[in-house]
Amino acid sequence: MNVKMQLIDTHVHLNFEVFQQDFASVRSRWQEAGVVHLVHSCVSPSEFSSIQAIAARVPELSFAVGLHPLDASEWDVDTSKQITELATSDSKVVALGEMGLDFYKADNYEQQLLVFEAQLEIATDLNLPVIIHCRDAAPKLKEVLRHWKNLKGERLRGVMHCWGGTPEETQWFMDLGFYISFSGTVTFKNAKDIQASCKIVSPERLLIETDCPFLAPHPKRGTKRNEPSYVRYVAEHVSALRSEAIEVIAAQTTQNACQLFGLTL
Repeated sequence: MNVKMQLIDTHVHLNFEVFQQDFASVRSRWQEAGVVHLVHSCVSPSEFSSIQAIAARVPELSFAVGLHPLDASEWDVDTSKQITELATSDSKVVALGEMGLDFYKADNYEQQLLVFEAQLEIATDLNLPVIIHCRDAAPKLKEVLRHWKNLKGERLRGVMHCWGGTPEETQWFMDLGFYISFSGTVTFKNAKDIQASCKIVSPERLLIETDCPFLAPHPKRGTKRNEPSYVRYVAEHVSALRSEAIEVIAAQTTQNACQLFGLTL
């Protein structure tokens, strides 16, 4: 790959234990691969200090704060205030999330909805984009976002991260103005719906990510840890699926990430 190409990994989790021993090497590899910026997601406000510490020593990293739907039970009367304060305390915070709905691993539907909508309220009040996790919940999530779009208009914006939906579902969220981000799952042999969805996403709505340390892409699938440098494999696969030059995919997804998250390279 031409190292002059610029790539942005729009979803990472680098504060995990698995990166602590060789972080400098991991960073060197993403720089060599042309990754010029990363957006670090957050599954719980309790992670904020560890993510902030990484961002303080990695100039090319921005981050988010939020509560993952599988941690919705952690929400209490103070969480909304805590997230708001954290989101406004550091200029490197560029989004809220990850948030959303996960009906695959949990059945506390009402609690997830309460927590999701509370975070949408914060995000639109602060005029920040949202990073959305959606698993086996696309119809309900569409319903919620459509309601909030009617209430908040352009202040509601964001990305469907690590997207795994059908082309029909993909169109729902594009119609609501959301970006669609593909991870290593788009490279998996049997991921037919994801690959079909990748082909129909409008160029101005396309993003790429690793979701590291999870979901290493082919040809690294099976390795114990995914890492940001592997986003180039996602870009290459997206390029092949869409019959577009890798340089075009790199330039378009980088421009889109800058637009959504307000990044300046």
